[in-house]
Amino acid sequence: MGDAGDSGERSSWKDVDTTLAPFADDGGGSTLGEGGSEGDEIRVSEVLASLSFALDVTEGQPEGHAVRNALIGMRLAEEVDLSGQQSSALFYALLLKDLGCSSNAAKMCYLFGSDDRAVKRDVKTRDWSSLTGAISYVAKNVARDGTVPEKIAGFVKLGLEGPEAARDLVRIRCEQGAGIARILGFPEPTCRAIHQLDEHWNGDGHPEGRQGEEISPLARILGLSQTVEVFLREFDLRTACEMAEDRRRTWFDPDLVDALHSIRDDREFWATVAVRDPRSQLGRWEPDDRAVPATGDRLDLISRAFARVVDAKSPWTYRHSERVGELATETGRRLGIGEEGLRKIHRAALLHDIGKLGVSNMILDKEGELTDEEYAEIKRHPRTSQRILRRVSPFREVAEIAGRHHERLDGTGYHRGLDADSLSLASRTLAVADVYEALTADRPYRDPFSPGEAMEILRDDAGTALDADAVSALEEAVADASHLARGQQGPQSPAAGNRG
Repeated sequence: MGDAGDSGERSSWKDVDTTLAPFADDGGGSTLGEGGSEGDEIRVSEVLASLSFALDVTEGQPEGHAVRNALIGMRLAEEVDLSGQQSSALFYALLLKDLGCSSNAAKMCYLFGSDDRAVKRDVKTRDWSSLTGAISYVAKNVARDGTVPEKIAGFVKLGLEGPEAARDLVRIRCEQGAGIARILGFPEPTCRAIHQLDEHWNGDGHPEGRQGEEISPLARILGLSQTVEVFLREFDLRTACEMAEDRRRTWFDPDLVDALHSIRDDREFWATVAVRDPRSQLGRWEPDDRAVPATGDRLDLISRAFARVVDAKSPWTYRHSERVGELATETGRRLGIGEEGLRKIHRAALLHDIGKLGVSNMILDKEGELTDEEYAEIKRHPRTSQRILRRVSPFREVAEIAGRHHERLDGTGYHRGLDADSLSLASRTLAVADVYEALTADRPYRDPFSPGEAMEILRDDAGTALDADAVSALEEAVADASHLARGQQGPQSPAAGNRG
């Protein structure tokens, strides 16, 4: 997904896309348009900062990585005197740089034969563009828990794939991330920065091999700030600055490295980066004149966008969250739930599996039976979903609904083993929709059930594990809308067909 009109473009700090509008706010198309009064008391930036914690765990990073990265990047932008308009575009790019992080997880897992989160985490501290760095990185990460023959086979596989495999991994990630940013209505400088996140000053980066001033100035800040954040957290500020100096003119814009050195002694600033919850420091850096309120329509759009992030994690869950949202909404409508309740159910359905972003694809895409340890990790994902969503104040009720989608009326579900007395109609509706969609979709360990077979399974559990009224309402919804009847057939994603 290239950037239209961007071929060969050269940009300076003082002249960066100044003709492009800031964060879209015209209410049209796929932008974050005007909505109702819901959420007006908080900003979109606060919602995205909280949800960025889900992107952190997908990247194998501690929660708060993207927010700390935003603090560092905005401080660098201040040092190079970036314009107000571009500061706004940069602010959102820094928060959402990892929007595409889930889309290459399956392929990375396949190529390395290792936990994608560990492979992603380790790449942040390696100079993988150098031969010795690349060899060291591969040696550590290929078949991390495998036998010697498995490691040798992994080396051979990666050798056959060649540099093109690395470029493809970055391309998938960057295209997906920029695409979701466009869906959210962000201006082109934000989307371009996300797309060019992994370009290097000397042209050895990906996905397009841009060099020097061909790289968006905002992307240059993203590239340096995210690496500094990791080295600062893993080591210390001195090591982070030494790393930046070592990669001057190879990875990083030399002017930006100078800017980093110039703020090295700003102890007050670095103390804000180290606070327990870095979200508390974001307000200082968001341009006030371009802050956007989190209206109801915007919250809906953010939910749909993050559903795409979630469903991209595995080729076997393509559109799962979207379909569960459709099924749950239609089921709830037949149960007499009002429009505001349906809106919450739909958001919960779109985001119910956000906790799976923290689960390895070694587990999600496994063809065989899960071990007890692997199943225990799967069972933790509703709790993670609930914990992430609770951070977003307008999503507090959504978090409770989403966090209970695997609970059952008879107490046999997870993660808390709740029973009928603790499960709302919204939670029961979501649970039925989730089961039906999963049964009718293809999975790595089984073929899909037909709609009739899936309904028979639901009927068997009606009144015991699942709500009988919800099962009946879903059956009516499926009968009335044929497009709801059958789930995804076969894996679909950029990584499909690359499974081991």
